[in-house]
Amino acid sequence: MHCGRSSGLGGECLEVEGNRVNSPLVRQLRPHVAEFIGVFALVFVGCGTVAIGKLDALGSALAFGGTLGIMVYAVGHISGGHINPAVTIGLAVGRQFPWAKVPGYIAAQAIGATLAALLLRLTLNSNVPLGVNHPSGSDGQAFVWEVVMTFFLVFVVTSVATDKRAARSVSGLAIGGTVVLDALVGGPISGASMNPARSFGPALVAGDFNSFWIYLTAPVVGGVIAAVVYAFLREEPVAAS
Repeated sequence: MHCGRSSGLGGECLEVEGNRVNSPLVRQLRPHVAEFIGVFALVFVGCGTVAIGKLDALGSALAFGGTLGIMVYAVGHISGGHINPAVTIGLAVGRQFPWAKVPGYIAAQAIGATLAALLLRLTLNSNVPLGVNHPSGSDGQAFVWEVVMTFFLVFVVTSVATDKRAARSVSGLAIGGTVVLDALVGGPISGASMNPARSFGPALVAGDFNSFWIYLTAPVVGGVIAAVVYAFLREEPVAAS
């Protein structure tokens, strides 16, 4: 290992292990980059299927759920594989993730979703849909459905990713499978976002924030409820607000 101050940003000491730079800044950035990649993949593949329009509802659900499950396996050991602000906030409420890291994770997730949607817009016909979520019925109906579906998702994430009694080896399959099932039943009602970042990126690029408040707030509510319920099942206290 070699440490030389002159090569660090702002005089910061860089630790070089073989060919790997391991400065404090780089160590802090790694999980954020992993979250960025995870959400970028989710939006690019999932919303890409919507934009191209060649898949039915089952195919679209599999695209979102399959991509999420794969990314959980790919980056879970680096960042925890949240890939969703509702998951990040839920885990923080359940004392499974530090609150100090929440803003950075959410920023990385939002940027990843936005750049993925922007890439779709730049490389496909400008008139194609980007998968912006809209309720098919009332806002209230969509809100309730998003709360319930996100509850299931964050409940499963909290179980398989944080409880040592659970089978973590199947975490990606369980999490991705939950998204597939939620999308199949809830897609026709609310679009089955369950993810504020996934909704934010396409909405920003499309300039369409109609009913966006649902997809910003409902998943967080569902995630917090899931965290509180699982904390009770785990018999661990929930962090105070």
